[in-house]
Amino acid sequence: MATVTFKNDTVCNLAGTEINVGDTAPEVTVVNCNPMLQNETVGGAQEQVQLVIVVPSLDTGVCDAETRRFNTEVASLDNVNVKTVSMDLPFSAANFCSTAGIDNIAVCSDFRNKDFSNAYGMLLADGPLAGVTCRAIFVIGTDGKVAYKQVVPEITQEPDYDAVLAAAKAAK
Repeated sequence: MATVTFKNDTVCNLAGTEINVGDTAPEVTVVNCNPMLQNETVGGAQEQVQLVIVVPSLDTGVCDAETRRFNTEVASLDNVNVKTVSMDLPFSAANFCSTAGIDNIAVCSDFRNKDFSNAYGMLLADGPLAGVTCRAIFVIGTDGKVAYKQVVPEITQEPDYDAVLAAAKAAK
């Protein structure tokens, strides 16, 4: 079982099926906040490359900063469908998006069944944040294969944006 840390001193185990580069990305359903409560598919083969940004909660400074930055950075990407997935309720996510001006990312929730979190091995199984997702990124090619994966080892830190954006641009 993989692990991440919280504030560099608490080890949190990840639950679910670990998905790695080269694996077929499981097709799962998450819930979009705009349009409200619309089902969205993550994974599987699609017409566009998928950039899936996984955050614990939009109501934290790091997740807020990460989502705002990706919203700006992905505006220039062609043929890339970008989704952020968290455990936030869609209503809270919609409020965040309207306040933060998030319009280049589909902000989605895994609150119903935690299907995404379990299928991708992103669920924090223990520690003070048990039950939410870790911080991670997946780039999924149009063939449905994982082309890039980054699990941020310290949940309170931001991802390597340059590596993520390079992987999204390179994916086919």
